[in-house]
Amino acid sequence: MLRREVPLFITMIVGWFMVADFFVPLTHPVGTEIQNWAIIMTAFAAVLGVANVARINLLKVSRRERDWPYAIVLLVGLGVMVALGTALPILKWAVGAKAEWMIGSLRLTGVTDGTLFDRIYNRMYVPLQATMFALLAFYIASAAFRAFRVRTVDATLLAVAAVIVMIGRVPLGEKIWGGLPQITDWIMNVPQLAAKRAILIGAALGAIATGLKVILGIERNFLGSD
Repeated sequence: MLRREVPLFITMIVGWFMVADFFVPLTHPVGTEIQNWAIIMTAFAAVLGVANVARINLLKVSRRERDWPYAIVLLVGLGVMVALGTALPILKWAVGAKAEWMIGSLRLTGVTDGTLFDRIYNRMYVPLQATMFALLAFYIASAAFRAFRVRTVDATLLAVAAVIVMIGRVPLGEKIWGGLPQITDWIMNVPQLAAKRAILIGAALGAIATGLKVILGIERNFLGSD
């Protein structure tokens, strides 16, 4: 019973303190302290997440599961970035080194501009991320084209707006017609933004309702099934 009731009690107390922090000035010091604890716990959770990713991929490599060479690439990249951003700066501080450790014109320790960590991030990770998003956009467009059926007036309006936005967002659209980008901006800033705000308001109300259910002890699914 303690495995469920104690976490539920802690969640309720912390939740009520965070709500009171916005309305009762006397609780502000306690609310600030709880937020500091949350930051520390989030940092530990991030470390556990990295350790879990490393464990899962090490098992995949050791068992020669499907796509295990990609797991090696992930582990090597993870190890290099952790070493450059965390391990080497700690080692440099421990040995009391004053001079910068250099590899060519790049600093070997740290994560700021001019470091090897920053160069790898901006020259490798950022382009790969942009490539993944570009491929995702093509997959979404092709999937929508295959799954979409224009059978009603609403579906027709949606299809026309989607085609205009997709063409108007690329340089080809301006070449086809100079006013197409302006129409695209109007669609994105007026009808699309209105619908988006309505969805966000609904999602916010749902999050508030779920938060109140958790604070009041009604919602207990986050505790697991044990």
